[in-house]
Amino acid sequence: MSTLIPPCELTRKAVKWISEQRSETGRSLDSLLEEAAMRFNLSPRDMEFMERFYAENSTDIPPCD
Repeated sequence: MSTLIPPCELTRKAVKWISEQRSETGRSLDSLLEEAAMRFNLSPRDMEFMERFYAENSTDIPPCD
């Protein structure tokens, strides 16, 4: 039986994963965003949010609506 995860939770997990990967590996943000899109099955709208989120240099994990 599979569990459905709300899209906002996937975005939160993606932000956390990217933050961890940036500190551990030093990979570029673009490559991490691309991998996160596939890994967390993010929609184009989610990706636009992620790009805006990192463009604003925020380090907080976004709230789940």
